[in-house]
Amino acid sequence: MMFEIKSRWSDQVVFSGQYNTLSVCVEAAVTSRANLNGTDLSRTDLSGTDLRGAYLSEADLRGADLRGADLSEADLRGADLIGANLIRANLSKADLSGAYLIGANLIEASLSEAHLSEANLSEADLRGANLIRANLRGADLIGADLSKADLSEANLSEAHLRGADLRGAKN
Repeated sequence: MMFEIKSRWSDQVVFSGQYNTLSVCVEAAVTSRANLNGTDLSRTDLSGTDLRGAYLSEADLRGADLRGADLSEADLRGADLIGANLIRANLSKADLSGAYLIGANLIEASLSEAHLSEANLSEADLRGANLIRANLRGADLIGADLSKADLSEANLSEAHLRGADLRGAKN
C-alpha cells in the first residue's frame, strides 16, 4: 500500500513509498535519515517503532500512540505531543526543548539526559519516569504527576512545579 508523510503546514509530501503500515513507512523514513521536521503524524499508531535519532522538530504528534517506541536521541524540538501516549517510550538524550507535552502519558518513560528546557509538561503523567540528568530548566510541570519519578541530578532550575505531585520522587 502507498503511504505518504506530509508536511503539517502544506500538502507537500516529505516521504512516501509502498509499505504494509504507516509505522513501517515512518521507520523507513527515519532509517534513510529523511527530514521529518514539521510533518503531520497526529493520531498515528507508532507503538514499538524504532525512531532513534529521528528529525521530528515541530512535528504534529498530537494523540499519537508511541507506547514503547525508541525515540532516543531524536530531535523533537517544538514538537506537538499533546495527549500523546508515550508509556515506556525511550526518550533518552532526546531534544524536546520547547515541545508541547500537555497531558501526555509518560508513565515509566525513559527521559534520562533528555533536553526538556522550556517544554510544556503541564498535566503530564510522569509516574515512575526516569528523568536522571534531564534538563528541565524553565519547563512547565504545573499539575504534572511525577510520583515515583527518578529526578536524580535533573536540572529543575526555573521549572514551574505548582500543583505537581512529587510523592515518592527521587532526587
